[in-house]
Amino acid sequence: MVTLPDYPLLNAEDFLDIDFGDRKAELDNGVIRMMAGGSARHAQVQGNIFVALATRLRGTGCTPYNSDMAARTHDLSIRYPDVTVYCGRGDPKNDDLKAFDDPRVIFEVLSAGTARTDLRVKLDEYKALASVDSVVFVDIAAERVRIVQRIGPKAWSDVTYDEPFDLSLPALQLTIPHDEIFARD
Repeated sequence: MVTLPDYPLLNAEDFLDIDFGDRKAELDNGVIRMMAGGSARHAQVQGNIFVALATRLRGTGCTPYNSDMAARTHDLSIRYPDVTVYCGRGDPKNDDLKAFDDPRVIFEVLSAGTARTDLRVKLDEYKALASVDSVVFVDIAAERVRIVQRIGPKAWSDVTYDEPFDLSLPALQLTIPHDEIFARD
């Protein structure tokens, strides 16, 4: 018979106080989960999305953040989406914060190792946040996009585009062309 250790769950505030050095971790329902680095293609697509958003959002009060900025999804979970857009967070008093709890749009660039968690656990956590308008999953292998958008207080549309599709984000009043998301130069 295997005896499982009984550890107390870690809360979001205590997690954010931990210095992991060069390593990266998420807090998953009170449990620390170490994260591996992504592939070159993952980083390229993540960068493409970030640059596209930064250019289009300048001066709007909304700002894209890369995966260094945490999203606090509840008291026991801290997530690091690939790109997250927050609005109204430009005040200097926010400069030292390590996490925000009110993302507007979230991008997850899928990889084989994280897709199951991204598409299930994280999606449920993101949808539970009242501030979230859209969650975008970017499949780099198939070059397809899945967008989950809020259409009511508890209603969501969920559409996967298997063909090239220019990504419309009405909450941000912008569109990112498919070719720009998946550009290789």
